[in-house]
Amino acid sequence: MAIAPRERFAQNLVVARRASGLTQDELANRCKLHRTEISLLERAGREPRLGTLVKLAGSLGVSVESLAAGVRWDEKAQKFKYRR
Repeated sequence: MAIAPRERFAQNLVVARRASGLTQDELANRCKLHRTEISLLERAGREPRLGTLVKLAGSLGVSVESLAAGVRWDEKAQKFKYRR
């Protein structure tokens, strides 16, 4: 079953935040975002903007690519592809 890119991003974000030992509040403070924004992103309720993605990666000490891991665009098929 395929998942939306924001769902895969949400999974990656939760894993990265937990690995860093941060709460949603702590991450929000580091990123200068509201905790509800972190919650929405982690529940796949919203796709992050590029600036938010960079803030999250920097605050978690991970790469932007790691937060998007497992998602790629298949240009021939004109759809997203996922790796587990």
